[in-house]
Amino acid sequence: MNKTYKIMTYGCQMNENDSEKISGMLKAMGYTKTEDEKTAGVVVFNTCSVRENADVRVFGNLGAFKSYKKTNPEMVLAVCGCMMQQPHIVEEIKTKNPQVDIVFGTHNIHRFPELLTKHLTSDERVFEIFEDDDGLVENLPVDRRYPFKSYVSIMKGCNNFCTYCIVPYTRGREVSRPHENIIAEIKALAADGCLEVTLLGQNVNSYGNDRQDDYHFADLLRDVNAIPGLQRVRFMTSHPKDFSDEVIDAIAECDKVCPAIHLAVQSGCTAVLKAMHRGYTKEHIIALVQKIRSRIPEAAITTDIIVGFPGETEADLEDTLDVVRACAFDAAFSFIYSKRTGTPAAVMENQIPDDVKHQRLNKLLACLHEIGADRNAVYQDRDVSVLVEGTSKHNPGRLTGRTKNGKLVNFDGNPESVGTIVTVHIDEAKTFSLDGRQV
Repeated sequence: MNKTYKIMTYGCQMNENDSEKISGMLKAMGYTKTEDEKTAGVVVFNTCSVRENADVRVFGNLGAFKSYKKTNPEMVLAVCGCMMQQPHIVEEIKTKNPQVDIVFGTHNIHRFPELLTKHLTSDERVFEIFEDDDGLVENLPVDRRYPFKSYVSIMKGCNNFCTYCIVPYTRGREVSRPHENIIAEIKALAADGCLEVTLLGQNVNSYGNDRQDDYHFADLLRDVNAIPGLQRVRFMTSHPKDFSDEVIDAIAECDKVCPAIHLAVQSGCTAVLKAMHRGYTKEHIIALVQKIRSRIPEAAITTDIIVGFPGETEADLEDTLDVVRACAFDAAFSFIYSKRTGTPAAVMENQIPDDVKHQRLNKLLACLHEIGADRNAVYQDRDVSVLVEGTSKHNPGRLTGRTKNGKLVNFDGNPESVGTIVTVHIDEAKTFSLDGRQV
């Protein structure tokens, strides 16, 4: 039997964390990792469904495996993740993608070894999708990509039901892990040499609300900050309506909590935000960012913005540009609105034509890039502390890493510095990154 595997991950950090768990389970079954998906014994597609282009990419890449399996007939092809929580997607795989052997969803990742064994012993296709589950499965084996930094899931699901978003339907309702288990996991990571953890949740600011034990996200930040050996604490992602003064104070007062805040505002227009069911206004966003910057001056604030939401006007876009200028975001992930089957926005009237969406996106990007360059310019000729993550994606002869507040730094340095925190002098501040040399 060919006991090698390849995992192909699409989407967010939650998916990356799930893939590390799938990898851990496969290693526990005696499989070894390979980078060649054509010859692997098991290939797993871990899918994302936040935007339509993610679906298109997955189906496009799946098509290639029809020929791969002709030359490697014993290959097992499994597909999991958020796309698989949508019945119409599963039906398309059943009827049009016979090369797929196993399909499972976001709620039964822990059952993958059983599903794989069932397929191998029966040679039948296996489909198992749970609509939801009662909690979080703890203590799964994890194959961490980096020994010096790690994702730690603190909760799953989302209760917000924004009208454009499929996540509550694919990830289920919010369920928080007991904080004692989170602390124990991070203590073990720190003892194993991990310097940085990223706390993950669809909306970390609502951590603990479902447990009713008067222990919330600010409490967790303070307790994680106290763990010996740990150097940095990050978190993803934050909903503006739940970003409390207590969380701001915890970030300001905890020396290990990174002042890197991803605040997904989505739009700057109050009318569009109401149609999105976001729960805040244009004025709230601006006031919140001003409060964060006054309390945490070194904070780098990034965001997500959608353009072309149904009914959005040119005046609504100008409101978003007003917010971008007032908040001076360090960077943004910007997208054109993408219909998601099963969401309220998908059937709203006044859908925006694609050419108009692209025009608006270009206008937004021009504004964001100018601000991003200004935000980075302050680092010119300064020394910064960087956690070295590896070689640069675009130049293998250089190193790459991030500052405490999340700035990407590419630099000339000692390759033996990977996995450590070093000082880098910034020689050139660019729009999207900083360039320098190790001191």
